[in-house]
Amino acid sequence: MRMQIANFIRTAVLAFFVLGATSPAWPQNADTILVNGKILTVDSRFSIREAIAIREDKITAVGSNSEIRKQAGLQTRVIDLQGRTVIPGLIDSHIHAIRAGQTFTTEVNWVGATSIAEAMNRIHEASLRKMPGSWLIVAGGWNAEQFKEKRRPTQADLVAAAPNNPVYVQLGYDWEVMTPAGFSAMGIHSDADLPRPGKLERDPGGKPTGAIEDGGGFDVAIALFEKLPHPTFDEQVEGTKNFFREMNRLGVTGVGDPGGNNLNPENYQPLFKVWRQHQLTLRIAYSLCGPTAGKEFEELKSLTQMLPEGFGDDMLKFNGIGERITWGMNNNDHPTSEDKEKYYEIVRWAAQRGMPVTMHWMNDDSADTLLSIYERVNAEIPIRDLRWSVAHLTNASSESLRRMKAMGVGWTIQRPNAASVENAKELGVNMGAGTDAHRVASYNPFTALAWSLIESKNAGGVQRGPEQTPTREDALRAYTIGSAWFSFDENKRGSLEPGKLADLAVLTKDYMTAPTDQIGGIESLLTMVGGKIVYAAGPYGRHEQSH
Repeated sequence: MRMQIANFIRTAVLAFFVLGATSPAWPQNADTILVNGKILTVDSRFSIREAIAIREDKITAVGSNSEIRKQAGLQTRVIDLQGRTVIPGLIDSHIHAIRAGQTFTTEVNWVGATSIAEAMNRIHEASLRKMPGSWLIVAGGWNAEQFKEKRRPTQADLVAAAPNNPVYVQLGYDWEVMTPAGFSAMGIHSDADLPRPGKLERDPGGKPTGAIEDGGGFDVAIALFEKLPHPTFDEQVEGTKNFFREMNRLGVTGVGDPGGNNLNPENYQPLFKVWRQHQLTLRIAYSLCGPTAGKEFEELKSLTQMLPEGFGDDMLKFNGIGERITWGMNNNDHPTSEDKEKYYEIVRWAAQRGMPVTMHWMNDDSADTLLSIYERVNAEIPIRDLRWSVAHLTNASSESLRRMKAMGVGWTIQRPNAASVENAKELGVNMGAGTDAHRVASYNPFTALAWSLIESKNAGGVQRGPEQTPTREDALRAYTIGSAWFSFDENKRGSLEPGKLADLAVLTKDYMTAPTDQIGGIESLLTMVGGKIVYAAGPYGRHEQSH
């Protein structure tokens, strides 16, 4: 009898496990579902769906309202989109976000200001929060065309707005203007006191206007900025959090950061602290520059010896070297043979270690200089799978693009020639969109998207028609899955498909149908990174999580 009972128990237990192994597993309920929307999946067909389901940090399904509602359980958060458009979280493929974050809370921001009066009011409001004698700094991100007056601010404008503070305003890397208090604080009284080749701008009568002419190149602006007071470490940490949240407000969930000027190795520590505290709200793929002229190779070897390619996690990871690899090749259309050989040695070393390389190169007329070095390396160590790229190259020629395609080299674009974009698409060159913010341009991705869709003029001032203008679908692809390619993430994010990370933005207007002149004003009402709400406003404000 005991033997029969024991055999029965063994048979029952075996049957339980066999049935458990062969029966279909019931799907777990979604943590969040978004219904009644226009979901732009940006998949291979650019499919549009009604609803999306998310569990933990990934998308589990996209489909109709009825299909997605089946994944809801008692604990599922249901968000009614009320017809709003949802896009994959935008990925800026080339933005100096780490540097911008460090000073975000201590600078005056002119992004979105539409007049000189509004810009001066922001200066004035900032002066009320500062002690007399404290610096007020506008480090870029604006241009004269955004103001209805179509001019740059004058020294008199700045003095009227903040009579008790030194004020510094920078326009890209080409021009600066300061108040007399600013010149005094920096000890600048004549051309001899300026970094070369800078000169004091003078009116027709020979009187200084308060502006500085840089004389070409970046050296003057870089040197002047270093003379300004730097935020404290705690201010940099807070600025990083606030700037990343500002990007979330605009639907951005990831960036490629190419390092750049005024950003040294120690300046990454505020970012690393935010990461360690699990408070990042942007996914960061960062590159490292050669910090010191003449010592680039030595320093890059030292900095990367404990940074294998891809080191990090889904929120922060090392993504190779660039955009300034050597000072000798930086913004230099005519480097010497020695400059080119030093550059070759470094990028060949990077190829041996499987590192991505991104290079700042503006002019197509001299692109052969760079591409010839890439081709030399590629003949020895194939780079096709390393996600190398060229940044900027505003008027990329068909010949340059064909050479890039042959090596698998991608193109991170910011306000490119429209015909170049269409050629790149036809040739199959991987493209990622971005802003190059915040010194030289606004960090607003919708401003960049709107510009790319305008049929009037391209970056060279040449008329373009519909056949030369990217479609809205193509522009969005470049800003999402296109940008994801540069950090090896196209299978993880950049489109709203099952199994991918739940990075998305719910928009204030429909990107696909809004008039072109309204696209620049689009914002996000709700932004998610890995299924977590990192920004919420308006009807979704109640979903806001603590930061």
